[in-house]
Amino acid sequence: MANLYKKNALLSLVLLTVLGSSCSKDDQKNSKYDNNKINLVIADNFNLSAFSTALKRSGLDKYLQEGAGPYTALVPSDAAFSAAGYSGPVAVMTANPSLISRIANYHTLDGKYELNKLPFLFNQELRSRGGKLYATHWIKGQDTILTLNGSRVISQNIPASNGLIQVLNRVLTPYLHDLLGDAIAAEASTTLFTQALRSSGLLATINEAGPYTIFAPNNRAMEAIGYGSVEQINNTDPAVLKRFVNYHVVKDRRFIYDYVLSTGPSQMSLQAMLDGNSVTMTLLPDETAAERFKGITLKGIGNTTQIKVVKQDVLSGNGVLHIIDGALRITQ
Repeated sequence: MANLYKKNALLSLVLLTVLGSSCSKDDQKNSKYDNNKINLVIADNFNLSAFSTALKRSGLDKYLQEGAGPYTALVPSDAAFSAAGYSGPVAVMTANPSLISRIANYHTLDGKYELNKLPFLFNQELRSRGGKLYATHWIKGQDTILTLNGSRVISQNIPASNGLIQVLNRVLTPYLHDLLGDAIAAEASTTLFTQALRSSGLLATINEAGPYTIFAPNNRAMEAIGYGSVEQINNTDPAVLKRFVNYHVVKDRRFIYDYVLSTGPSQMSLQAMLDGNSVTMTLLPDETAAERFKGITLKGIGNTTQIKVVKQDVLSGNGVLHIIDGALRITQ
C-alpha cells in the first residue's frame, strides 16, 4: 500500500510539472501576441463595428494582422456607414461582397500617413490599395480641418502597433471611371445633360487630363429649361449648348466641402466657371452644430432661386461630379 501511495504521489508530481511547463509556454506565447494591431484596435471600438466587419469580409483583417506595416486605415464611423445605407455590421455582412471589398481596400493605405503633417493645401493626391484619393489640410476659423475626398477626419492619428487609424464622417466611394465623361454617363439622373455634353462637343474636353468639376443638372432640371428629350438637344445649335455646358464646368477638382473651407465670413463666394462667368456659392448652415456648415447652394447670374446639390463628390480619375436640381443660367 505504501509503495502504491508513493507511485501515485510521484505520478502527480510529474503531471504537475508537465502542466506547469505547458502553462508557462502558453503564457509566454500569449505574452508575445500583439493585440494592438490596426484591425484589433478597430474591432475593440464599438463605434467602428461596420468597418471592422468590412475588413473581415474582404480578408484585409488578416493582411493588417499579419503584416509588419506600417499601414493607415481610414475608418468611417458606424454613423457614416448608416448614412451610406449600411445600418450596422449585419448590413455590411449581407451586402455585395465585391463592393464591400472595394470599400475596404479604398480605405486602406500602405504606409503611415499623419495627415495633420501634410502641407496646408487642397486635394493632395494619395494612393490607397483601392485607388487615388485626395487629402486637404486647411484652417477654418479657429479649427484646423482635415478632409479626404471632401469628407471630414473627425478623429486623427489613433495609434496602433503597426500604423495609424483616421476616423471619417463619411464612407468614401471608390471611383469606377478614369474619365469624368464616363462617370456622368453612368448616372441615370443625368442622361439629358450627358447628351448636351456630347452634342456641344465638350465631351472630348472634359475627358482630357483635367482635372474638372461638373455641376450637372438632373433630368428634371433639363426638362424645366426646354431640353426634355435627346431629340430636342440634338436639334439645338451646338454653339448654344456649348455656352450652356461651359457654365456648369470648373477647371479644377472641387469637392463640396472645399467651398465650406474656402468661403469667408460672408458665407458666400464666387466660383469662376469654364466660360469665364461666375456662380455664387452660398454655405448651408448645419442645424446640429453652431457655426458649422453642411454644404452649399448655387446661383447663376440669371437664376432667381438657389439651386441645391442632390448628389455630391462622385469621384473619377480626372475630376469630380456633382448633380444639382436646377440649371445654371447666365440670363433670366
